[in-house]
Amino acid sequence: MNAVSDPMLDPLHLTISEIFSGALAACDIPSAFDRRFQFEGNVLKRLLPDGSGPDEINLAAFRRVFVIALGKAAGPMLDVLLSRMKRRKGLRGICCSKFGPTKRNWRFRYFLGGHPLPNEDSFAAARAALALLRKAKKDTIVFFLISGGGSAMFDLPLDPSISLEDTQKFHEVLLASGAPIQEINTLRKHFSAVKGGRLAMAAPDATKVNLLVPDVPLRSLDALSSGPTSPDHTTVLEVREILFKYGIAEKLPPTVRAFLERPDLPESPGNKGWLPPFLNRAARGAGQFRRMTSANSMDGENKAFRDSVFEILLSGHDLVENARLLAQKAGYFVAVDNSCDDWDYADAAQYLLSRFHELRAIHPRFCLISGGEVTVTLDRAPGAGGRNQQFALACALDLAKYPGQTLTILSAGSDGIDGNTQNAGAIVDPTTVSRARAFGFNPEESLHAFNACPLFTALGDAVVTGPTGHNLRDLRLFLAQMD
Repeated sequence: MNAVSDPMLDPLHLTISEIFSGALAACDIPSAFDRRFQFEGNVLKRLLPDGSGPDEINLAAFRRVFVIALGKAAGPMLDVLLSRMKRRKGLRGICCSKFGPTKRNWRFRYFLGGHPLPNEDSFAAARAALALLRKAKKDTIVFFLISGGGSAMFDLPLDPSISLEDTQKFHEVLLASGAPIQEINTLRKHFSAVKGGRLAMAAPDATKVNLLVPDVPLRSLDALSSGPTSPDHTTVLEVREILFKYGIAEKLPPTVRAFLERPDLPESPGNKGWLPPFLNRAARGAGQFRRMTSANSMDGENKAFRDSVFEILLSGHDLVENARLLAQKAGYFVAVDNSCDDWDYADAAQYLLSRFHELRAIHPRFCLISGGEVTVTLDRAPGAGGRNQQFALACALDLAKYPGQTLTILSAGSDGIDGNTQNAGAIVDPTTVSRARAFGFNPEESLHAFNACPLFTALGDAVVTGPTGHNLRDLRLFLAQMD
């Protein structure tokens, strides 16, 4: 039971929790797969044509079927594919996730990759995937099942002399830099042997089907798990600019800095001239099922991406839309504002709170919904917390100005994990700050020390879901009920 001093807030806490959990539950991977695909025997058929004609792939035309599943939703994605696909001859694969499988298939090797920092299994999974893909020929079809979190849990330095310890420090520096995810992943792509299209490069002749559950903006699909199978549009010049812009270089281990500052640092795969049209097409939204081609698709490294197919199964847009429907059903006037994606958490909090207070003055039963992620720049060793609890605590300091009003805010991650904690996020209201002080906490100090988790845990206001099998970015909900 939450330690809520005002009983009028109890129903609002319950409602906001139900909207979040309900929106997450509605993002069901098996249902999303079945809305888009159907196996008829060995033929994979697309069920949502967009005017370009039905697409289908006959698995009987291939001697071998490889599956590479990576990311926080790797297990559920693999389970649904295997449950729908009847073909077993020539089937082999790799599954790398933060969570162990609910059931094992002897045709697959399973790895528990690290997150938010890579571990030994991260390296082992990447090596195993590369070794398997190098066996792929023209008679092979490869299913890549890619979800968020793969940037850490599936990695291997392009320079084999760089150690796991130095790779972990590299990831740690990037996460604390305050850079948006697209820029962080620009560095990851040029550092890694399996990112920025290099995983696809390992099987240049194979037909490839990519099923995606992105935790990145749809306009930046090549940032999902740092784009292991997507041709990359970022450049070495951008690497240099990002290292300088955020003062990253001097914080890196010497081996990593020397590699990234090499004058001959390799470009990531992809003909930079033809990438934007593909990325624009892919970013039109979920349900895209397209074959990538280019005028030069047979030339050099672009051959690896020829005839690749990409399909978005679920995204953060689905999470936001489900929340909107649930809030409307509960009788709230709803506004959606995703414009602060990748903003600093404090700036995002200030902006969304301003919109919330403005609109709730007009609509007594009001819900503001915001999807995407905010950033936190660490200038010291953090305590226990994450971007959602940090955002929520910043909002709590604002809500303290409105005692007696029925206002509640929730910020939580769809994967069930916030930063270095087991909380998904937190719920705050106008009593949060006073209750925290009564429990001996200084909310301003907790915010300054990036140490919000102990405060919310003590108050009983942490959002705890456990592993969700998803990674559809974060959801922020603002509720006002003044009637």
